[in-house]
Amino acid sequence: MLIGAHVKTTGGVDKAVDRAIDIGAECMQIFAASPRMWRVTPIKDKPLENYRAKMAESGLGPTIVHAKYLTALGSPNPELVEKSRKSLAEELTQTERLGALGLVFHPASHRGAGLDAVFQQFVEGVNIVLDAAPGDALLMLETSAGSGDHIGSKFEELGRLIKAIDNPRVATCFDTQHVWASGYNIVDKDGLDETMDEFDREIGLDHLRCVHANDSMRERGSSVDRHDNIGEGLIGRDGFMNILAHPAFADVPFYLEVPGFEKDGPDKPNVDALKAIREEVSS
Repeated sequence: MLIGAHVKTTGGVDKAVDRAIDIGAECMQIFAASPRMWRVTPIKDKPLENYRAKMAESGLGPTIVHAKYLTALGSPNPELVEKSRKSLAEELTQTERLGALGLVFHPASHRGAGLDAVFQQFVEGVNIVLDAAPGDALLMLETSAGSGDHIGSKFEELGRLIKAIDNPRVATCFDTQHVWASGYNIVDKDGLDETMDEFDREIGLDHLRCVHANDSMRERGSSVDRHDNIGEGLIGRDGFMNILAHPAFADVPFYLEVPGFEKDGPDKPNVDALKAIREEVSS
């Protein structure tokens, strides 16, 4: 189990490697482009070359890329759907160029229409993206906190989509805060066992390829996406003790998306806190 974090690419994608090392991360998540603008500018050759060299020297584990927050394959707006498909394909292409494990994206909202109403549209959209960006990089659907009619707050929804897409490049990102906010009890051992049994039944543990490790500012079942620092929220240190001890996560990389103690994103104290938990559960 590797413990990493989301880091900034300011100054070039190669600079992200330095930032990951500085905070003690063992793997990292980045944005390949601005998460709040549609445009995807291809990564320039020199920073990409430097990135590859630094990665080879650093020994860091797999990089994952997070897609734009704007993405909405289930939107009733055809223009938004087309922009989502195009940007995802472009970001997946950059993910492939980086040699990254995959691109994580939010399934986003069905705008009250219900999953059934947008199901085929969503499946078609993912297949279009995969066809437009060939390679080995995965396209990973992230578990949702459930607010705003978001798709994927229940494992059954993600499982239905993944089965219908039926492509080995499609996988899942398990966000601890989102899963907690959507109502799953991941804090105590029995609750976590039940949660992961349901995940395996509905999605399949073979599709679990990365974890967003985030504590929660809000209570279980709140449907509110509010991350907290490790051990500072309602999942708490004991909750993460159970999560890191669970066999389903033994070989899955963890990526912190916490606010940080200086409110500047994942930092060394959070990485160290999760590493200390890992050390304790493995001793």
